[in-house]
Amino acid sequence: MSTFDERYSQLTDVVEGAEEDLMKFYEKGNKAAGTRARKSLMELKKLAHEIRQEIQDIKNNDL
Repeated sequence: MSTFDERYSQLTDVVEGAEEDLMKFYEKGNKAAGTRARKSLMELKKLAHEIRQEIQDIKNNDL
């Protein structure tokens, strides 16, 4: 599996994991689901930052 496939898979896993909790929070007002959704979103932010840095490093090394 390429780096792209791995990174894309990681991103989609985090988003899909947050989807159920987001629905529970917004549609049913489940506060615990809101806490879990916030945790997933923070994980998504961290992963996005790592991927951005990886892209920048690859771009700079190829020049």
